[in-house]
Amino acid sequence: MIQIGETSYSLSDPAVLLTLGAGALALFAMILLIVSVRRAGQSAMMAQMLASQMGGVTQRVQMLSDGQQQLFGGLNSVTEAQAQQQAKTLQLMEQRLSAVSEAMNLNLSSSARNTAQSLGELQQRLKTIDKAQENITKLSGDVLSLQDILSNKQTRGAFGEIQLNDIVSKALPSDSYSLQHTLSNGKRADCLIHLPNPPGPIVIDSKFPLEPYERLRKAKTDWELNEAARQLRTAVKTHIKAISDRYIIEGETADGALMFLPSEAVYAELHANFPELVREGFAARVWIVSPTTCMATLNTMRAILKDARMREQAGAIRKELALLYSDVDRLGTRVENLDRHFGQAAKDIADIKISADKAGRRAKRLDNFDFEELAPDDDTARVVPLARSDT
Repeated sequence: MIQIGETSYSLSDPAVLLTLGAGALALFAMILLIVSVRRAGQSAMMAQMLASQMGGVTQRVQMLSDGQQQLFGGLNSVTEAQAQQQAKTLQLMEQRLSAVSEAMNLNLSSSARNTAQSLGELQQRLKTIDKAQENITKLSGDVLSLQDILSNKQTRGAFGEIQLNDIVSKALPSDSYSLQHTLSNGKRADCLIHLPNPPGPIVIDSKFPLEPYERLRKAKTDWELNEAARQLRTAVKTHIKAISDRYIIEGETADGALMFLPSEAVYAELHANFPELVREGFAARVWIVSPTTCMATLNTMRAILKDARMREQAGAIRKELALLYSDVDRLGTRVENLDRHFGQAAKDIADIKISADKAGRRAKRLDNFDFEELAPDDDTARVVPLARSDT
């Protein structure tokens, strides 16, 4: 910083630097002039030329000073323009910062609401997950209980009977079947469907060869697979023979029976890999059914029962129709009699009306007679006597 009078000039100002440069140049020229003067041995022409050069340098210094003034004015204009531009830029930046701040506040508020809502939904979902976890835990316990049930033959049989009872009760009327029905041979059937003849009452017995099926499913070697298949064949054949011998009684039941398998997997395994067992059941007139096919079969039986009951009621319906025809015919006869009575009554009323009209006319004529007019009182009046009959 250079202080000249009341004016301060900064060394970083281009105008000051330019002025200093011009001063240095002038100083350098003066030094050259002094050097030239000291060299007095030079000719006058050289002095004249030097004076001429000095005049040119002075003129150039003056021009440089004028340019410096112009440059200083331009720098002032540029400085003022920059100041105005900076003020506008600051104002614009403040406006934009205000708008950005407002937008950020709105976004933060919206984000806070969305976050709170998301946290609420997350909490609800966590509650749902906790509830589902509880259900899964309970279901796991139920599955373990089901495994315990299926691991015992007696409880496994009861499970099949309960499933069969549930299917039958949903498909048929309560009076069309009997549970745990005892036949004439002393054998007790799980369910007896009271179908009309033909085919007659048909037995459904529940069987569940779960153990051979489990061995077949868990077999890892060919020997284990063949052994499990042999055991499954033996178990199913035994069930088919037992049902055929116990529950098909000529004259009492139908000539066939149903073996209910309470597992779709076992039923599918038999039809997929053991078709000979299914054919053997057909030969023994023992039809193997699963829960799904049993429901379809029972729906067919329901249609048969409905048709049979309609046929049973056909005679009663015909009798009622005959009685209804007699009642209608009797009603027609009575209506005819009533119509005849109404006709006779109408004729009697018409006759009475005629008689009443005649009586009215006669009464009117009698009313027209003048009984107040008497005969004149004179002697000439004679009374005609009535002639007496001597006889």
